[in-house]
Amino acid sequence: MGLDASGGGYMTVPSASERIVANLLTARTGQELSQARNWRIGSALSGIFRERGISNIDQLACMLDAPDNGILSQQVVEALLNNETYFFRDRPMFDHLANSVFPEIERRNAAARRMSILCAGCSTGQEALSIAMLLREQSVRWKDWQIEIVGVDVSHSAIASARAAVYSQFEVQRGLSVAQMLGNFRETPMGWEAKEDLQKMTQFRVHNLLTPLQSDSKFDLILCRNVLLYFGESTRSLVMSLLLQKLHPEGWMMLGAGETVADRTMPLTQIKEATNFYRHNGSSIAA
Repeated sequence: MGLDASGGGYMTVPSASERIVANLLTARTGQELSQARNWRIGSALSGIFRERGISNIDQLACMLDAPDNGILSQQVVEALLNNETYFFRDRPMFDHLANSVFPEIERRNAAARRMSILCAGCSTGQEALSIAMLLREQSVRWKDWQIEIVGVDVSHSAIASARAAVYSQFEVQRGLSVAQMLGNFRETPMGWEAKEDLQKMTQFRVHNLLTPLQSDSKFDLILCRNVLLYFGESTRSLVMSLLLQKLHPEGWMMLGAGETVADRTMPLTQIKEATNFYRHNGSSIAA
């Protein structure tokens, strides 16, 4: 039963062992593995099986039950997280940012000349760098502005990659034209590295969305895309409440394609012309 050490094939996972692995992910991150996503256990953990000489999922479950399993537990959680991302994912949404949201933030913050943006569940950094590239294209508009783009993710390995800002040929071509690639990245022996001015606009930190974000900023824009999908209803409400505590009373929230704010008590108003955009309506939310 389970996956053999070579990773050669996925077989039926015993439910008890599967629950141990799935419960670990939920306890650490709040994310749930639905029945439709159970296939990820076998495929995502195959590398750990090979590295540690684990022959099946039952053996892994026993090892996770040991008192000194800290490193293994973290490896399992990291492997199960979905870090799929690419530059300018869902491009029309970025066009709406550039053409509608950013001009309004510019008008509202003209006196302070500051803008703060949060990318929640930022993965390996492409989303935050896409925002930086948009603003770089509008450099005249943002001259002398103080701009803060913060990316947070629960994955230590994803944040390490985001901070390095070095991408493979395949990664850098996903979502970027040749002109954008050459204008915003430089080729190095390690891969394509984001240019220094883009890196200076972005900062990344490990953060679990189940806990309050330690930041003095009230963000003008929060992107939380394709993250809420993996939470149960109560966890989704908790995460949204914590994010809204850090959103400016007139700020914007951008969700992923297919995501909505189902909780009508949230102080958010959906934008008719852009269905994945919400505006804070100024109502308070309990801390």
